[in-house]
Amino acid sequence: MRTIADLGDLRGKKVLLRSDLNVPLDKAGNITDDGRVRASVPTIKRLTEQGARVIVVAHLGRPKGEPDPQYSLRPVAQRLSELLGQPVAFATDTVGDSAHEVVAGLQDGDVAVLENLRFNKGETSKDDAERGAFADELASLADVFVSDGFGVVHRAQASVVDVAERLPQAAGGLVETEVGVLSRLTRPRRPYAVVLGGAKVSDKLGVIENLLKEADTLLIGGGMVFTFLAAQGYEVGKSLLEADQIDTVKGYLAEAENRGVDIVLPTDIVAADAFSADAHHEVVAADAIPADQMGLDIGPDSAEAFGAKIRESKTVFWNGPMGAFEMAPYAAGTKAVAEALVDATADGALTVVGGGDSAAAVRQLGFHDDQFTHISTGGGASLEYLEGKTLPGLAILED
Repeated sequence: MRTIADLGDLRGKKVLLRSDLNVPLDKAGNITDDGRVRASVPTIKRLTEQGARVIVVAHLGRPKGEPDPQYSLRPVAQRLSELLGQPVAFATDTVGDSAHEVVAGLQDGDVAVLENLRFNKGETSKDDAERGAFADELASLADVFVSDGFGVVHRAQASVVDVAERLPQAAGGLVETEVGVLSRLTRPRRPYAVVLGGAKVSDKLGVIENLLKEADTLLIGGGMVFTFLAAQGYEVGKSLLEADQIDTVKGYLAEAENRGVDIVLPTDIVAADAFSADAHHEVVAADAIPADQMGLDIGPDSAEAFGAKIRESKTVFWNGPMGAFEMAPYAAGTKAVAEALVDATADGALTVVGGGDSAAAVRQLGFHDDQFTHISTGGGASLEYLEGKTLPGLAILED
Protein backbone atom coordinates (compact mmCIF):
# COMPACT_ATOMS: atom_id res chain seq x y z
CA MET A 1 0.00 0.00 0.00
CA ARG A 2 1.47 3.34 -1.06
CA THR A 3 1.90 5.91 1.70
CA ILE A 4 2.35 9.68 1.86
CA ALA A 5 6.13 9.19 1.92
CA ASP A 6 5.86 7.66 -1.58
CA LEU A 7 4.35 10.88 -2.98
CA GLY A 8 7.63 12.79 -2.73
CA ASP A 9 7.84 16.55 -2.28
CA LEU A 10 4.36 17.95 -1.67
CA ARG A 11 5.27 21.62 -1.24
CA GLY A 12 2.91 23.75 -3.27
CA LYS A 13 0.89 20.73 -4.41
CA LYS A 14 -2.86 20.54 -4.02
CA VAL A 15 -3.75 17.38 -2.09
CA LEU A 16 -7.30 16.07 -2.24
CA LEU A 17 -7.70 14.35 1.14
CA ARG A 18 -10.63 11.98 1.62
CA SER A 19 -11.32 12.06 5.35
CA ASP A 20 -14.11 10.53 7.41
CA LEU A 21 -15.89 13.42 9.11
CA ASN A 22 -19.27 11.70 9.43
CA VAL A 23 -19.94 12.73 13.01
CA PRO A 24 -23.19 12.70 14.99
CA LEU A 25 -24.99 16.02 15.40
CA ASP A 26 -27.74 16.99 17.83
CA LYS A 27 -30.94 18.75 16.75
CA ALA A 28 -29.20 22.11 17.06
CA GLY A 29 -26.42 21.02 14.71
CA ASN A 30 -23.79 20.61 17.44
CA ILE A 31 -21.26 17.78 17.18
CA THR A 32 -21.89 15.24 19.95
CA ASP A 33 -18.79 13.08 19.30
CA ASP A 34 -15.82 14.62 17.48
CA GLY A 35 -13.71 11.45 17.54
CA ARG A 36 -13.52 11.15 13.76
CA VAL A 37 -12.58 14.82 13.38
CA ARG A 38 -9.77 14.41 15.91
CA ALA A 39 -8.62 11.24 14.16
CA SER A 40 -8.26 13.17 10.89
CA VAL A 41 -5.97 15.83 12.36
CA PRO A 42 -2.57 14.03 12.34
CA THR A 43 -2.63 13.38 8.59
CA ILE A 44 -3.80 16.92 7.83
CA LYS A 45 -0.99 18.34 9.99
CA ARG A 46 1.55 16.08 8.31
CA LEU A 47 0.50 17.39 4.91
CA THR A 48 0.41 21.06 5.91
CA GLU A 49 3.83 20.77 7.54
CA GLN A 50 5.13 19.56 4.19
CA GLY A 51 3.73 22.68 2.54
CA ALA A 52 0.81 21.00 0.81
CA ARG A 53 -2.41 22.82 0.03
CA VAL A 54 -4.95 20.48 1.62
CA ILE A 55 -8.46 20.07 0.21
CA VAL A 56 -10.48 17.95 2.64
CA VAL A 57 -13.50 16.11 1.24
CA ALA A 58 -15.96 14.04 3.27
CA HIS A 59 -19.63 13.22 3.72
CA LEU A 60 -22.07 13.63 6.59
CA GLY A 61 -25.26 11.64 7.05
CA ARG A 62 -27.45 10.43 4.20
CA PRO A 63 -28.64 13.37 2.11
CA LYS A 64 -30.35 12.28 -1.08
CA GLY A 65 -27.89 13.56 -3.66
CA GLU A 66 -28.76 17.24 -3.26
CA PRO A 67 -27.99 20.04 -0.78
CA ASP A 68 -29.66 19.69 2.62
CA PRO A 69 -28.68 22.26 5.29
CA GLN A 70 -29.02 19.77 8.19
CA TYR A 71 -26.14 17.76 6.70
CA SER A 72 -23.77 20.65 6.01
CA LEU A 73 -20.11 20.11 6.90
CA ARG A 74 -19.76 23.73 8.05
CA PRO A 75 -19.80 22.91 11.81
CA VAL A 76 -17.26 20.16 11.17
CA ALA A 77 -14.98 22.60 9.35
CA GLN A 78 -15.24 24.95 12.32
CA ARG A 79 -14.30 22.16 14.75
CA LEU A 80 -11.40 21.14 12.51
CA SER A 81 -10.13 24.72 12.56
CA GLU A 82 -10.14 24.67 16.36
CA LEU A 83 -8.26 21.36 16.50
CA LEU A 84 -5.67 22.42 13.91
CA GLY A 85 -5.19 25.86 15.44
CA GLN A 86 -5.45 27.55 12.05
CA PRO A 87 -8.16 28.90 9.76
CA VAL A 88 -9.97 26.37 7.59
CA ALA A 89 -11.63 27.71 4.46
CA PHE A 90 -15.07 26.32 3.65
CA ALA A 91 -16.58 25.87 0.19
CA THR A 92 -20.35 25.93 0.02
CA ASP A 93 -20.43 23.35 -2.78
CA THR A 94 -18.47 20.27 -3.83
CA VAL A 95 -17.12 21.02 -7.31
CA GLY A 96 -18.85 24.27 -8.21
CA ASP A 97 -17.80 27.92 -8.26
CA SER A 98 -17.25 28.11 -4.49
CA ALA A 99 -15.00 25.03 -4.46
CA HIS A 100 -12.88 26.34 -7.33
CA GLU A 101 -12.62 29.79 -5.74
CA VAL A 102 -11.62 28.40 -2.34
CA VAL A 103 -9.04 26.03 -3.83
CA ALA A 104 -7.57 28.81 -5.98
CA GLY A 105 -7.08 30.91 -2.85
CA LEU A 106 -5.07 28.30 -0.94
CA GLN A 107 -1.43 28.98 -0.08
CA ASP A 108 1.18 26.43 1.00
CA GLY A 109 0.12 24.88 4.34
CA ASP A 110 -3.51 26.05 4.04
CA VAL A 111 -6.55 23.83 4.57
CA ALA A 112 -10.00 23.91 3.01
CA VAL A 113 -13.08 21.75 3.50
CA LEU A 114 -15.53 21.26 0.64
CA GLU A 115 -19.24 20.83 1.27
CA ASN A 116 -20.77 17.39 1.83
CA LEU A 117 -19.85 15.08 -1.06
CA ARG A 118 -23.25 13.40 -0.88
CA PHE A 119 -24.90 16.65 -1.93
CA ASN A 120 -23.87 15.41 -5.39
CA LYS A 121 -25.59 12.30 -6.80
CA GLY A 122 -22.36 11.24 -8.46
CA GLU A 123 -20.70 10.39 -5.15
CA THR A 124 -22.76 7.29 -4.43
CA SER A 125 -24.17 6.58 -7.89
CA LYS A 126 -24.25 2.99 -9.10
CA ASP A 127 -23.84 4.30 -12.64
CA ASP A 128 -20.15 4.19 -13.56
CA ALA A 129 -20.42 7.15 -15.94
CA GLU A 130 -22.21 9.41 -13.44
CA ARG A 131 -19.82 8.46 -10.65
CA GLY A 132 -16.82 8.86 -12.95
CA ALA A 133 -17.94 12.31 -14.10
CA PHE A 134 -18.08 13.50 -10.49
CA ALA A 135 -14.67 11.95 -9.83
CA ASP A 136 -13.29 13.82 -12.86
CA GLU A 137 -14.47 17.12 -11.38
CA LEU A 138 -12.99 16.32 -7.95
CA ALA A 139 -9.69 15.22 -9.48
CA SER A 140 -9.47 18.45 -11.48
CA LEU A 141 -9.13 20.37 -8.20
CA ALA A 142 -5.90 18.64 -7.12
CA ASP A 143 -2.51 17.22 -8.03
CA VAL A 144 -2.53 14.15 -5.79
CA PHE A 145 -5.02 12.12 -3.73
CA VAL A 146 -4.65 10.81 -0.18
CA SER A 147 -7.18 8.32 1.18
CA ASP A 148 -7.58 8.73 4.93
CA GLY A 149 -11.27 7.97 5.52
CA PHE A 150 -11.12 4.42 6.84
CA GLY A 151 -14.83 4.50 7.64
CA VAL A 152 -15.65 4.54 3.90
CA VAL A 153 -13.02 2.22 2.39
CA HIS A 154 -15.63 -0.53 2.11
CA ARG A 155 -17.67 1.69 -0.26
CA ALA A 156 -17.00 1.83 -4.02
CA GLN A 157 -17.78 5.55 -4.24
CA ALA A 158 -16.42 8.38 -6.35
CA SER A 159 -14.26 10.00 -3.67
CA VAL A 160 -12.98 6.65 -2.41
CA VAL A 161 -12.17 4.65 -5.54
CA ASP A 162 -12.77 6.61 -8.75
CA VAL A 163 -10.64 9.62 -7.79
CA ALA A 164 -7.81 7.26 -6.83
CA GLU A 165 -7.84 5.99 -10.42
CA ARG A 166 -7.35 9.51 -11.73
CA LEU A 167 -4.57 10.96 -9.55
CA PRO A 168 -1.29 9.82 -7.99
CA GLN A 169 -2.54 8.36 -4.72
CA ALA A 170 -1.54 7.05 -1.31
CA ALA A 171 -2.96 5.97 2.02
CA GLY A 172 -3.04 8.51 4.83
CA GLY A 173 -1.73 7.87 8.32
CA LEU A 174 -5.12 6.94 9.76
CA VAL A 175 -5.77 4.28 7.11
CA GLU A 176 -2.25 2.93 7.69
CA THR A 177 -2.90 2.70 11.44
CA GLU A 178 -6.33 1.09 11.06
CA VAL A 179 -5.06 -1.59 8.68
CA GLY A 180 -2.02 -2.23 10.87
CA VAL A 181 -4.10 -2.77 14.01
CA LEU A 182 -6.89 -4.78 12.38
CA SER A 183 -4.40 -7.03 10.64
CA ARG A 184 -3.14 -8.02 14.10
CA LEU A 185 -6.63 -9.37 14.83
CA THR A 186 -6.18 -11.88 12.01
CA ARG A 187 -3.17 -13.39 13.82
CA PRO A 188 -4.16 -12.79 17.45
CA ARG A 189 -2.41 -13.59 20.68
CA ARG A 190 -4.65 -15.98 22.58
CA PRO A 191 -7.05 -16.18 24.28
CA TYR A 192 -8.91 -14.09 21.66
CA ALA A 193 -12.31 -12.76 22.78
CA VAL A 194 -14.80 -10.98 20.54
CA VAL A 195 -17.64 -8.95 22.05
CA LEU A 196 -20.57 -8.36 19.71
CA GLY A 197 -23.62 -6.24 20.42
CA GLY A 198 -25.83 -3.79 18.60
CA ALA A 199 -29.30 -4.21 17.29
CA LYS A 200 -29.31 -6.88 14.62
CA VAL A 201 -27.78 -10.30 14.02
CA SER A 202 -28.28 -9.73 10.29
CA ASP A 203 -25.78 -6.85 10.37
CA LYS A 204 -23.07 -9.23 11.58
CA LEU A 205 -23.76 -12.53 9.80
CA GLY A 206 -20.53 -12.52 7.81
CA VAL A 207 -18.30 -11.52 10.69
CA ILE A 208 -19.81 -14.09 13.07
CA GLU A 209 -19.27 -16.82 10.49
CA ASN A 210 -15.63 -15.82 10.02
CA LEU A 211 -14.95 -15.30 13.73
CA LEU A 212 -16.13 -18.82 14.53
CA LYS A 213 -12.93 -19.88 12.73
CA GLU A 214 -10.72 -17.35 14.52
CA ALA A 215 -11.91 -16.51 18.03
CA ASP A 216 -11.75 -18.52 21.23
CA THR A 217 -14.73 -16.77 22.82
CA LEU A 218 -17.72 -14.85 21.46
CA LEU A 219 -19.60 -12.71 23.98
CA ILE A 220 -23.03 -11.74 22.66
CA GLY A 221 -25.10 -8.82 23.98
CA GLY A 222 -27.20 -5.96 22.66
CA GLY A 223 -30.44 -6.34 20.74
CA MET A 224 -28.98 -9.19 18.69
CA VAL A 225 -28.78 -11.45 21.75
CA PHE A 226 -32.54 -12.03 21.78
CA THR A 227 -32.37 -13.90 18.51
CA PHE A 228 -29.75 -16.14 20.13
CA LEU A 229 -31.97 -16.64 23.18
CA ALA A 230 -34.97 -17.40 20.96
CA ALA A 231 -32.84 -19.94 19.07
CA GLN A 232 -32.48 -21.76 22.40
CA GLY A 233 -36.24 -21.80 22.82
CA TYR A 234 -36.51 -18.99 25.37
CA GLU A 235 -39.29 -16.41 25.63
CA VAL A 236 -37.95 -12.94 24.71
CA GLY A 237 -41.13 -10.93 25.25
CA LYS A 238 -41.24 -7.66 23.30
CA SER A 239 -37.45 -7.62 22.82
CA LEU A 240 -35.90 -6.96 19.43
CA LEU A 241 -36.08 -10.24 17.52
CA GLU A 242 -35.15 -11.28 13.98
CA ALA A 243 -37.27 -14.38 13.66
CA ASP A 244 -35.99 -15.06 10.16
CA GLN A 245 -32.45 -15.47 11.55
CA ILE A 246 -33.25 -18.05 14.24
CA ASP A 247 -32.25 -21.01 12.08
CA THR A 248 -29.01 -19.26 11.09
CA VAL A 249 -28.20 -18.64 14.75
CA LYS A 250 -28.92 -22.28 15.60
CA GLY A 251 -26.33 -23.16 12.98
CA TYR A 252 -23.80 -20.81 14.59
CA LEU A 253 -24.38 -22.36 18.01
CA ALA A 254 -23.86 -25.85 16.59
CA GLU A 255 -20.74 -24.85 14.68
CA ALA A 256 -19.30 -23.15 17.76
CA GLU A 257 -19.78 -26.34 19.75
CA ASN A 258 -18.08 -28.38 17.03
CA ARG A 259 -15.14 -26.00 16.85
CA GLY A 260 -14.75 -25.60 20.61
CA VAL A 261 -15.56 -21.90 20.47
CA ASP A 262 -17.19 -20.61 23.64
CA ILE A 263 -20.31 -18.56 22.83
CA VAL A 264 -21.23 -16.73 26.02
CA LEU A 265 -24.79 -15.42 26.29
CA PRO A 266 -26.26 -13.38 29.16
CA THR A 267 -27.77 -15.24 32.07
CA ASP A 268 -29.72 -12.19 33.21
CA ILE A 269 -31.30 -9.24 31.44
CA VAL A 270 -32.48 -5.76 32.40
CA ALA A 271 -36.07 -5.77 31.12
CA ALA A 272 -38.51 -2.87 30.93
CA ASP A 273 -42.13 -2.43 29.98
CA ALA A 274 -41.30 0.32 27.43
CA PHE A 275 -38.31 1.71 25.52
CA SER A 276 -37.84 4.61 27.89
CA ALA A 277 -35.50 5.69 30.66
CA ASP A 278 -38.55 6.30 32.84
CA ALA A 279 -40.13 2.90 32.26
CA HIS A 280 -40.42 0.36 35.04
CA HIS A 281 -37.43 -1.97 34.72
CA GLU A 282 -36.08 -4.99 36.57
CA VAL A 283 -33.42 -7.67 36.33
CA VAL A 284 -34.83 -11.00 35.14
CA ALA A 285 -33.35 -14.36 34.18
CA ALA A 286 -32.42 -14.51 30.50
CA ASP A 287 -34.61 -17.57 30.06
CA ALA A 288 -37.60 -15.94 31.76
CA ILE A 289 -38.20 -12.54 30.17
CA PRO A 290 -41.86 -11.62 30.80
CA ALA A 291 -43.99 -11.66 27.67
CA ASP A 292 -45.00 -8.00 28.17
CA GLN A 293 -41.43 -6.69 28.67
CA MET A 294 -38.41 -6.03 26.48
CA GLY A 295 -34.74 -6.59 27.21
CA LEU A 296 -32.69 -3.38 27.11
CA ASP A 297 -29.34 -4.39 28.66
CA ILE A 298 -27.42 -7.38 29.92
CA GLY A 299 -27.84 -7.89 33.66
CA PRO A 300 -25.25 -7.48 36.44
CA ASP A 301 -24.31 -11.17 36.66
CA SER A 302 -23.77 -11.26 32.89
CA ALA A 303 -21.73 -8.05 33.00
CA GLU A 304 -19.48 -9.61 35.63
CA ALA A 305 -19.10 -12.82 33.62
CA PHE A 306 -18.35 -10.93 30.40
CA GLY A 307 -15.79 -8.81 32.22
CA ALA A 308 -14.00 -11.88 33.58
CA LYS A 309 -13.71 -13.39 30.08
CA ILE A 310 -12.37 -10.12 28.68
CA ARG A 311 -9.81 -9.63 31.45
CA GLU A 312 -8.31 -13.09 30.90
CA SER A 313 -7.87 -12.48 27.15
CA LYS A 314 -4.78 -11.30 25.30
CA THR A 315 -6.70 -9.96 22.29
CA VAL A 316 -10.17 -8.38 22.41
CA PHE A 317 -12.29 -6.94 19.61
CA TRP A 318 -15.53 -5.19 20.55
CA ASN A 319 -18.25 -4.04 18.18
CA GLY A 320 -21.69 -2.98 19.40
CA PRO A 321 -23.04 -1.82 22.77
CA MET A 322 -24.58 -4.28 25.24
CA GLY A 323 -27.80 -2.32 25.61
CA ALA A 324 -29.54 1.01 25.10
CA PHE A 325 -26.55 2.80 26.66
CA GLU A 326 -27.86 6.26 25.77
CA MET A 327 -30.41 5.81 28.59
CA ALA A 328 -28.81 5.61 32.04
CA PRO A 329 -30.81 2.62 33.39
CA TYR A 330 -29.52 0.49 30.49
CA ALA A 331 -25.89 1.62 30.29
CA ALA A 332 -24.30 -0.61 32.97
CA GLY A 333 -23.58 -3.57 30.70
CA THR A 334 -21.79 -1.47 28.10
CA LYS A 335 -19.86 0.35 30.83
CA ALA A 336 -18.79 -2.95 32.39
CA VAL A 337 -17.45 -4.19 29.05
CA ALA A 338 -15.54 -0.93 28.55
CA GLU A 339 -14.05 -1.15 32.06
CA ALA A 340 -12.92 -4.73 31.40
CA LEU A 341 -11.25 -3.66 28.14
CA VAL A 342 -9.45 -0.87 29.99
CA ASP A 343 -8.15 -3.40 32.53
CA ALA A 344 -7.11 -5.82 29.78
CA THR A 345 -5.25 -3.01 28.00
CA ALA A 346 -3.37 -2.17 31.20
CA ASP A 347 -2.37 -5.84 31.43
CA GLY A 348 -0.86 -5.74 27.94
CA ALA A 349 -3.74 -7.06 25.84
CA LEU A 350 -4.50 -5.77 22.36
CA THR A 351 -7.92 -4.14 22.68
CA VAL A 352 -9.79 -2.77 19.68
CA VAL A 353 -13.10 -0.92 19.85
CA GLY A 354 -14.75 -1.33 16.46
CA GLY A 355 -16.05 2.13 15.73
CA GLY A 356 -19.66 3.26 15.30
CA ASP A 357 -21.90 3.05 18.35
CA SER A 358 -19.19 1.35 20.40
CA ALA A 359 -16.85 4.31 19.99
CA ALA A 360 -19.65 6.75 20.78
CA ALA A 361 -20.59 4.71 23.85
CA VAL A 362 -17.15 4.63 25.45
CA ARG A 363 -16.76 8.38 25.04
CA GLN A 364 -20.27 9.13 26.27
CA LEU A 365 -19.65 6.95 29.32
CA GLY A 366 -16.52 8.92 30.21
CA PHE A 367 -13.69 6.78 28.87
CA HIS A 368 -10.74 8.18 26.91
CA ASP A 369 -9.36 6.91 23.63
CA ASP A 370 -5.92 6.23 25.11
CA GLN A 371 -7.38 3.74 27.61
CA PHE A 372 -7.71 1.25 24.73
CA THR A 373 -5.15 0.06 22.23
CA HIS A 374 -7.22 1.42 19.36
CA ILE A 375 -10.66 2.87 18.68
CA SER A 376 -11.50 2.32 15.04
CA THR A 377 -13.17 5.09 13.06
CA GLY A 378 -14.93 2.55 10.85
CA GLY A 379 -17.61 0.29 12.29
CA GLY A 380 -18.80 -1.26 9.03
CA ALA A 381 -15.34 -1.16 7.46
CA SER A 382 -13.72 -2.90 10.42
CA LEU A 383 -16.36 -5.66 10.38
CA GLU A 384 -15.94 -6.24 6.65
CA TYR A 385 -12.17 -6.32 7.06
CA LEU A 386 -12.52 -9.02 9.72
CA GLU A 387 -14.92 -10.91 7.44
CA GLY A 388 -12.03 -11.20 5.02
CA LYS A 389 -13.79 -9.15 2.35
CA THR A 390 -11.92 -7.14 -0.25
CA LEU A 391 -12.46 -3.47 0.60
CA PRO A 392 -12.46 -1.45 -2.65
CA GLY A 393 -10.96 1.66 -1.05
CA LEU A 394 -7.97 -0.37 0.16
CA ALA A 395 -7.62 -2.50 -2.95
CA ILE A 396 -7.25 0.59 -5.15
CA LEU A 397 -4.29 1.73 -3.02
CA GLU A 398 -2.50 -1.53 -3.70
CA ASP A 399 -2.87 -1.50 -7.49
